[in-house]
Amino acid sequence: MENKRITIIDFVEKYTAKYDKDTFLREKVDGVWTETSYAKTREEGRILAAGFMALGLGKGEKVSLISEGKNLWVLTELGILYAGGVNVPLSAKLEETNDLTFRINHSDSRFVVSSKQQLSKVRRAIPQCPNVEKVIVFEDVELQENEMSIKTLREMGVKFLEEHPGELEKRIATIGPDDYANISYTSGTTADPKGILLTHRNYTANVEQGNSVISIDRGDVMLILLPLDHCFAHVAGFYTMMFHGGSIATVPVGKNPLATLKNVPGAIKEVRPMVMLSVPALARNFKKNIETGVKAKGPLVEKLYNFALNNAIKYNKEYYNRGGWRKPLVALFDKLVFKSVRENFGGRMKFFVGGGALLDIELQRYFCAIGIPMFQGYGLSEATPIICANSMGHARFGSSGRIVRPMECVILDSEGKEVPYGEKGEIVVKGENVMAGYWKNPESTAKTVVDGWLHTGDMGYICPEDHDFLYVTGRFKSLLISADGEKYSPEGFEDSLTDGSKFIDQVILHNDMKPYTILLLVPNMDALKEYVKSQNAKLDPQSVEAKKLMLDKLQAEIDNYKTGGSKGGMFPDRWLPAAIAVLPEAFTERNGLVNSTMKIVRGKVEKYFADRIDYAYTPEGKLLYNEKNLESLK
Repeated sequence: MENKRITIIDFVEKYTAKYDKDTFLREKVDGVWTETSYAKTREEGRILAAGFMALGLGKGEKVSLISEGKNLWVLTELGILYAGGVNVPLSAKLEETNDLTFRINHSDSRFVVSSKQQLSKVRRAIPQCPNVEKVIVFEDVELQENEMSIKTLREMGVKFLEEHPGELEKRIATIGPDDYANISYTSGTTADPKGILLTHRNYTANVEQGNSVISIDRGDVMLILLPLDHCFAHVAGFYTMMFHGGSIATVPVGKNPLATLKNVPGAIKEVRPMVMLSVPALARNFKKNIETGVKAKGPLVEKLYNFALNNAIKYNKEYYNRGGWRKPLVALFDKLVFKSVRENFGGRMKFFVGGGALLDIELQRYFCAIGIPMFQGYGLSEATPIICANSMGHARFGSSGRIVRPMECVILDSEGKEVPYGEKGEIVVKGENVMAGYWKNPESTAKTVVDGWLHTGDMGYICPEDHDFLYVTGRFKSLLISADGEKYSPEGFEDSLTDGSKFIDQVILHNDMKPYTILLLVPNMDALKEYVKSQNAKLDPQSVEAKKLMLDKLQAEIDNYKTGGSKGGMFPDRWLPAAIAVLPEAFTERNGLVNSTMKIVRGKVEKYFADRIDYAYTPEGKLLYNEKNLESLK
C-alpha cells in the first residue's frame, strides 16, 4: 500500500475494485453458508449510506450499533462511514441499561442500530435517550414507535441514489483522513467509560503497520470469534483481510450468548478457516477439549500424544531458535498424531492471532507443537490497536512480537526517562495509529497522550538481543505491593497456574501492602471430584474428608512452584500465596468480573470478593481447611 494518508473509504474502494469477484463475507443463513463478494459488499455499504443520508444523517453525526457478529454489522458500519458519519460500536455483552444509556447519550448518537437479540436492551434504554430519533432493527420484528427495519433503510437508500444522483459522491469527497470513524468505549472498570476517538487514518495506518509484521494469502478465510465492536476485529479482521484479498466468517448467532459459544466448534469445522482471531481464554478451552478427546481414546493414544508433544516442544524451543536432530521425529509424529488433532479445526488452520490479554508461554509452545501456532500480539484500543505481533517465521515465545513499523516505541521509567534495552518500564508509543483523544474528556486525553506519545499504562521491555521484539509483562496498575513497598507483576504466575493445572480454572493473586500474598481461586469441581474418586472411590464428594482431599490437591498444585517443587524457581518464593481463598462462583461476564475479551478485571474481582480477601488475612482465614473454603467446594 502506498504510504499516503488515505481514508477507510479510499481503502475500501481500492480493494473492493482489486478483488471485486472474490468472496469477502461468509455467513450461515437458514443452515447454509452464504458468500458475499467484495463488489457486493461495496454496493450494499453504499446503498445503506444513501439510506442514512435520506434519514438526515449529517457529516460527523453519530450512530450507535449493537449486535452480534454478522454481515449486516460490517455493511452497516460501511454505510455509516460512507455517509460521513461516526459509528459508535457497542458491546453486545453490555447488560445494564445505564451502561447503554451512558454510551448512547455521551456519544450524541442520533440513531441506534440493533439486532433482534439486543432490541429488548435498547428498548429499555431509549426512554432515557432523548436525542435518539430512530432505532433501526436488522431482523423482521414487530416494530414499535420510532423503530424501522434495515430493509426499509435500504429501500430508502435505493430511492435516494435514483433521485439524488451524485449526492453520495459529494458527501464522500468531504471525508478526510482526520475525520472520526469510531468512538470506541472502554469497559469502564474504574469510572465512567471513556470514548476512544479513532479516525479514518488511525485505521488505515494501523493496517499498513500490521502488514509489516503479519501476512495473509489471497483467498485465506478468517473466522472471527471476537466481538466485532472491538477495533482488533476491525484491523486484524475486516481491513487486513480486505487488504490481502481474504474473507471473513462469523459464528452463527444462537438464541443466547451461551448458544452462540456452542456454535463455535461447528463453525470451525464447516468454515475450515486458515486463521482465527482468538483470546487466551478460548485457547485454554481449545487445549482442554483436545486433551479430553485424547484421554477418551485410551492410555496408549494418550502416551503417544504426550511423547509427540514433548518432542515437538523440545524441537521448537523458543521458535526463533528451533531446530536439531528431532526434526524427522517431529515430521513423523505430525502425520501420526497432530494431523488428526488439526482436523478439529477444519484441517486448514495456519495460525491463530491472539490478543486481548497476555498469552502464557506454555500455551504458545503447545499450539506450535500441534502445528497451529497461536501468535501472541499486543495492543490497545487507544493505538487502534496493534502495537506488535509474532507471526509465521518471526516469533519469540514469551514475547508479544515484533513492533509494527512505522511506529516509535520506547520504554520509560517512573521519572519519564528512557531505559536501556532489557530493562522494564512503561511502554510508550508514537505513530499515526495513536487515537485522536477521548471524546469530551480533555483531562484524560492530556494525561494519556503527551506530545503525540501514547502512555499505555502497560509494563514491558525491548528484547536486548533483537530490538524489534517487545515483551509485555503486565499492567502498571495490577502490580502487587507488599508491606515493605516491593512491587511485583502477578500475571505470569496466574497464567502458569491456570494453564498448568486442570484443577484450577481461574485465579487472582492479591497483595495490597499486606504481610503476605493471597490467592483467590476458582476450582474445577469436575476434575477435583474425579481426583477424590481416584483416591477413594467410596468417599462422598460432599463429605468433609473429600473436601479436605480437594484442598490438599489445590495446595499441592501451588506448592509445585516453591523451591524444590517441580516448577520451583519459575517465580520468586516471596510472592507465592501464603493463603488460598477458594471462591464459590466463577469470574464471568454475567457477574461483570471478566470483560468482552474474557479478560479478568482485577479491580472488580477484588471489590466483589472483598469480604473473602479480608477473611484470608485473619488467622482462621489463613488456614487451608477454613470454613469458607470448605463451603465453596460444592
